[in-house]
Amino acid sequence: MHPDVAKLVEAGRIPQAVGERLSEIAPGNFCTHKNWGAGKVKSWDLPRGKVVIDFERQSKQEMALQFAIQKTDWLDSDHFSARKLDNIDELRALVDSDPAELVKRTLESHGGSMMLDQLDRELSGSVVPEEGYKKWWERAKKALRESHIFSVPSKRTDPLVLRCDSQSPAEMLVNDFTDSRDPKVKVKALENVRKNLAVFDEDESQIKSLVDDINAFCLKGRKLHLSLVLEFLVARDEIIHYFDSLSLADNDLRLADVITTEQERLIESLKGRSAATQRSIFHSFPDAFGESWLAEMLKIFDGVGSRGVTEIARYLLENGGGEEFRTHLKHSIANRSLGPDALIWICREREKAAADVFSFETGNSIINLLDRDHVADGPSKSARLRTLLTSDKTLISDLLAKAEEAEARQFGRKLYQSPVFTDLDRKSLMARVIKARPETQDLVSGEFERKVEGVVSSRESIERRQADLDNLVKVRIPENVKEVAVARSYGDLRENFEYKAAKQMQAMLANQRFQLEKDLAHVQATDFTSADTSKVNIGTIVTLAGDSDSEVQYTVLGAWDSIPEKNVVSYLSDIGATLLGSKLGDQLEVRDMETEQNRSLTVKKIESYA
Repeated sequence: MHPDVAKLVEAGRIPQAVGERLSEIAPGNFCTHKNWGAGKVKSWDLPRGKVVIDFERQSKQEMALQFAIQKTDWLDSDHFSARKLDNIDELRALVDSDPAELVKRTLESHGGSMMLDQLDRELSGSVVPEEGYKKWWERAKKALRESHIFSVPSKRTDPLVLRCDSQSPAEMLVNDFTDSRDPKVKVKALENVRKNLAVFDEDESQIKSLVDDINAFCLKGRKLHLSLVLEFLVARDEIIHYFDSLSLADNDLRLADVITTEQERLIESLKGRSAATQRSIFHSFPDAFGESWLAEMLKIFDGVGSRGVTEIARYLLENGGGEEFRTHLKHSIANRSLGPDALIWICREREKAAADVFSFETGNSIINLLDRDHVADGPSKSARLRTLLTSDKTLISDLLAKAEEAEARQFGRKLYQSPVFTDLDRKSLMARVIKARPETQDLVSGEFERKVEGVVSSRESIERRQADLDNLVKVRIPENVKEVAVARSYGDLRENFEYKAAKQMQAMLANQRFQLEKDLAHVQATDFTSADTSKVNIGTIVTLAGDSDSEVQYTVLGAWDSIPEKNVVSYLSDIGATLLGSKLGDQLEVRDMETEQNRSLTVKKIESYA
């Protein structure tokens, strides 16, 4: 008890308990206030009942003694908040020299655990400059993880924890993996182990225990957690490779065995895995499949997500599979069977790895895929591809650089008529087409607009489209309205997945209705009976012959009448546009969809379809 206060207690002027509390705010002592933060008592005047305290956020604050007793709490001089008042220069020196030590001192004064928001309030502005705090914290997190004495949370809703000093760094790393049930936390813990394998050089018993835990998890979790098992097996194999004393037992699960026995689930399980993990899995394909590894890899190429596409392409090009890979890409582009991730990779690598396969046909594949995705049920899968086409300022000019005039016009016509783009995006894209190929200017002129309005198709095709519109208006849209209402009743629209999905479907159905109504408003019905056979027109059958006298026959019909497997083509299609207007004896370059090569064919016969 402070001597001055002891005299008051002995004289009976204040109770013992009050004297002890009053002594806690004696000059030189520390306290904390809810609003003003930590403070150091500068002076007091007991006869007047006043005390002066220097707080963090309120300097030289004079308070009534009774008020100070009620509104402040005693603070130990070793507490971090007290050190900020007495030794701020020492703490600020740690900001750059030893951020882990700074955070350790902070946690020690708060029971060894703090939420990140609490840590921010304790350090930002007072110790670490507020304007540079975010960048400092990113550097500090790296130092905390490397020190191995902290449990650093992956999200801000979890606490930052100072671990027990009795644990070795190796034990801490292993416990991070074994103590957690959250798969994401386990993956993070395993990544941390892989980055710090040298820690286990003097304590290999810990890494042996970790490998045993991984093996046990993989054996049990293979059916339910295949994606996670693949991640763990890759990490385990890397760990075993690092330590000479470790090896796989006969009954341990092998990565190659999992790949071969889980082919049906492999594609979905690879999505979302890290690039390093996917790379290791693809490197295991030769062991898993033997001589057929390349064919098996090409089977999954377009379905494993953007990371997988990049890793497979790199592996094939670096390991003798480049020729087969390019052949596969050319065939898939010609058949319009590539997905958005593969097309994005080709566009981004158009001057490097994909230079041999990048052409205006890539652009046709992009437009076809965007159109198909636009009318399909469900969420858009090609949004990233559409963004690439609109944001990459040189992509269209590169696509059309080596195209023939007819090919450039076909691409421009497809893009102009596509329902995928907003009016603003369509104008911007067409401006790029015209800049690259000025001869396509008339595609946006009044003459072309009139041609577009005169789209021709058979009555049967028009009736089918009208039936689709009727079903949309009378069945699918009313059903969706009910789904939106039901989903809204679940509440909390921000976290309501059913509501978001129903609203996405509503927007998609509205787009489909708009497009169908627009198409039906501009179409003209025909029965093809008046087709002019002096040249290839809508409603004619054309027979062509090649150098070997082999013949191929195409039927050119209306915009919505194509049947590819029977060589019935729309006059707006690539082949239809090539044939249209040709006469007997004309030589044409027609792309063969089987061989993916242009064939030089001569028009031998033109007859009426009707």
